[in-house]
Amino acid sequence: MILNCIAVDDEPLALGLVCAFIDQTPFLSLKGRSSSAVEALKILNDEAVDLIFLDIQMPDLNGMELARVLDSRPNKPRIIFTTAYNQFALDGYKVDALDYLLKPFNYEEFLKAAQKALKYQEMIAKAEPEPKQEEDYLFLKVEYQLVRVALSDILYIEGLKDYVKVWLKSAPKPLLSLTSLKALEEKLPSRRFMRVHRSFIVSLDQINSVTRNTLQIGSINISVGEQYKDAFNVFISKWN
Repeated sequence: MILNCIAVDDEPLALGLVCAFIDQTPFLSLKGRSSSAVEALKILNDEAVDLIFLDIQMPDLNGMELARVLDSRPNKPRIIFTTAYNQFALDGYKVDALDYLLKPFNYEEFLKAAQKALKYQEMIAKAEPEPKQEEDYLFLKVEYQLVRVALSDILYIEGLKDYVKVWLKSAPKPLLSLTSLKALEEKLPSRRFMRVHRSFIVSLDQINSVTRNTLQIGSINISVGEQYKDAFNVFISKWN
């Protein structure tokens, strides 16, 4: 994992030292350097930054004030303070700083703080939920049981008054389920299924041919309802 970071310090020598330390640390990537907190804000608006090495005593806007400004952002960068004054340690804790490096510090101390930031980011990455995978089946209530139906097996779904008929490639007769067409429409992935009529949902993969107002699946012709034509025409345009 690589952490994108910036260094902020109004003392040129101190700023140069932090940047040199960043450059020699394999898991850190320097995205900007600044001699003021105001300039740092501009960098943060343009760059995706994970970590800030931040001095506290600076003119205009000091480091602690910048930390409070960033605290309100959603995905705020983490902060490691670099300062010559130890009286700010409690304030640093209040703004949830990862570490507090007291000047002068050496590379070993810098690396220890940077590794703390790396461990923190790795922990956050592990805690993030994996993207939800799209299910390739659904369960239908058929008579007194739940039947698992593969989405790839569905040709089209026909809505009746209180029931739906689910026509399948693998069966000559449809499954009759006590549910509504609207309820099924909400469960089916829109990239694979489309409502084309108040009484029909079709599998887009199973369409054999289309005209301006109809589509064909196997030997069945299905009309496209007026209110569904715009969405259907967008689908047809992708065939061209």
